[in-house]
Amino acid sequence: QADGQWTAIADDPLVFMTNAAFLKANNLKPPASWDDLLNPAYKNMLQMADARTSGTAVTRIFSVLEVNKRDEEKAFAYLKKLRQNVQVYTKSGGGGTLPVGLGQAGGGIFFIVDALETKAKGYDVVVSFPKEGIGTSAEAIALIKGAKNPEAAKKLIDFATGPAMQSRLAEHKVNFVPAHPDVKTEASLAEVLKGATIFPIDDDYAGANRKRIVDRWVKEVLPAQ
Repeated sequence: QADGQWTAIADDPLVFMTNAAFLKANNLKPPASWDDLLNPAYKNMLQMADARTSGTAVTRIFSVLEVNKRDEEKAFAYLKKLRQNVQVYTKSGGGGTLPVGLGQAGGGIFFIVDALETKAKGYDVVVSFPKEGIGTSAEAIALIKGAKNPEAAKKLIDFATGPAMQSRLAEHKVNFVPAHPDVKTEASLAEVLKGATIFPIDDDYAGANRKRIVDRWVKEVLPAQ
């Protein structure tokens, strides 16, 4: 970040992840638009994270705000419609990946690292992206004020932000996009991302509005029927 409070290690874009058998049974193509998730075929068949407990969910909500040019009325109108198809909002960001993999849910919105891990475990899931674009979140590291071992922490930060560590992401099949410009994205991950429209979430905007937006989501979206 510009003021040096934290440094990104990697990016973790959001994706749509759907169960292949569910798509086939309902004669659906993988969702390629935010509006595709409003299809009645998904009623009570989507799982995604709860904004009260998950940063994944907050990134999802701010993605919807961005694709609606921060028009909150349009964004919340969409979120209320999407609510009709949500089976459950999970406590953690990746909490819905296994149910989707097992076919207990038809799909959801998750970070790519969780979606591709689900696929790597052998579950027949499909990863896709909305044509309007979707947000990404930075995996970051920082030195906490008052840290007991600041010099050791600085060494860890130097290691984590450098190419030696970030090149190991591909080696260990950790599907983050490296932040270091000298480290290439692993080939299979790059192939998945090919053609996707991904945008960063504005940290200043999100930070200034997070509590208000999440409070509104809890008040208006969660109880929507």
